[in-house]
Amino acid sequence: MWAEIICGLLIYKFVRRFFKDDEISDETSSDSTALFSVAHRLEKLYGGKAYVGLRIPDADTSSRQDIDLVLLTKGQVVVIGVKNLSGIVTVDSDGSWVCEAGKHHTTQTYPDPLVEVKKQASVLESYLEQRGVTLLEENLSCKVVIPNPNFRTMHAFPSEVITYEEWKHLKPVSRKTLSGWVKGALWTGKEMQESSHQKLNFILATAPMWDRVELKSSKIVLGEFLEFKGKQEDTLALKQIKRSKVDRISIQQTSMLGFAPSRLQVRYSYRDYRSEGSSRSESKEVTVRSSTEVLFQPRDSTKIKKFKLSSLLSISLSA
Repeated sequence: MWAEIICGLLIYKFVRRFFKDDEISDETSSDSTALFSVAHRLEKLYGGKAYVGLRIPDADTSSRQDIDLVLLTKGQVVVIGVKNLSGIVTVDSDGSWVCEAGKHHTTQTYPDPLVEVKKQASVLESYLEQRGVTLLEENLSCKVVIPNPNFRTMHAFPSEVITYEEWKHLKPVSRKTLSGWVKGALWTGKEMQESSHQKLNFILATAPMWDRVELKSSKIVLGEFLEFKGKQEDTLALKQIKRSKVDRISIQQTSMLGFAPSRLQVRYSYRDYRSEGSSRSESKEVTVRSSTEVLFQPRDSTKIKKFKLSSLLSISLSA
């Protein structure tokens, strides 16, 4: 009997080790995933390119300013704060937002998101000037997007705040047929010079950003990649992966042994700094045990997270 119990426990631990997804809080992953969802939809609506998870150096504070996303179109640089709030939101006299949610009616207070995003836009503007691009006033704007369908409020927000009700009714349009409301939402209609637009794309693409991991469960987590953990043979093989040289890591299964893949193929792509229009020029791959782990510090969290490499699709590294 005891032998059967012990055998059962061993089988359970084995299966749990390889099949249980890495636990990451819904709040941590859903906020990051919401950023990419908003970015993708804005690119479809207005064209251009959305840059997610920027960490722009702030010369005044000697720190980095987090920016949720920046949408670059032919006519605008739009700094966007994404508030994935679920619950009833009221606004205090000081402008802060109070969100009440859950069956226990717990409340959480947030500094005025519009004030925050305007500060972020100012920091970004200074950063762009340092890198050789000066924006006209009409080419820089700020927005706050609330994409959560469970957002509720009775407050009348300024036009820069796009509530969920407004967000869900945005439609893809061409610049020639922009409605007055959409112009007020994200577009001024005045295009910038092509050379300035290309330079802005290069600057934003090479600006500091959060690293990101994409899980097989379709979750995305922003934060900072720390290191690989595992057998010495595997960590030595992975030592070639340095953020100064590598910008993307993809993970694939190579074989099945018993209940789970025994080995993983890790392909990593080198950065190409040669020109503004260059693509990745070279990639290499190594094979490691599926038990190898990734240490990752999620954005806005004090806890270091361990991800099994077998639970990930990719890792993107900022320079």
